[in-house]
Amino acid sequence: MMAAASPPAYALGGAPRVDLMPRTETDRRQRHALVRKWVWAIIAAVSAVALAIAGGAWMQWSAQQRLASANADTTVLLGELAALTDVRTTAALEEELTEFRSQAMASDLAWPSLLGSVASVLPDDVVISGFDLTSGAIPVGEDPAGEVGVIGTMTFATSTPVEIVPLIRSVRALPGVIDADGWELTSEGDPRVYTYLLRTTFDQSVYTGDYANGEEQ
Repeated sequence: MMAAASPPAYALGGAPRVDLMPRTETDRRQRHALVRKWVWAIIAAVSAVALAIAGGAWMQWSAQQRLASANADTTVLLGELAALTDVRTTAALEEELTEFRSQAMASDLAWPSLLGSVASVLPDDVVISGFDLTSGAIPVGEDPAGEVGVIGTMTFATSTPVEIVPLIRSVRALPGVIDADGWELTSEGDPRVYTYLLRTTFDQSVYTGDYANGEEQ
């Protein structure tokens, strides 16, 4: 025998909820809430703009302070440079004079050494009685033996005649001599003196080089 099904039970709640607020009041509250939101949004925007303006003003003030500091440092440096005007002028003058001396003395010769080397190959009775030598161009190459340095004539005197050819060969064999050649032979006086005139050419190795770098070595 089957049992009969129980009828469904219905739970009863409290009193029904009824919204009795007028529609106008609801609309007013919604408008008021919307206005509050817009007011806070405007306040936030104004605050952001104010902060941005304040930040820009602070950055501008900071930049002005740095610029003023840099200008002050520049003024100090300009004053120090002005105080060094005499030093700069003196240094520039010294450099100019050094360069001028280097150019003017680039072909400087050690005359005693040059004449002594020639005298060392002369026969016993022959002496250098005169010379007319002129320095050549300023050195420009790296090989002084490849450039003409000194050119002119040298006069040799002797009381007894000598062979001119061996004399010329002896001078040609000297270091720094590019060429030597006899020009003329004269004899005069009593007792008689024989004079030999040689045209000689030396390379630039006979230069002292003391002023090549603008300073004495």
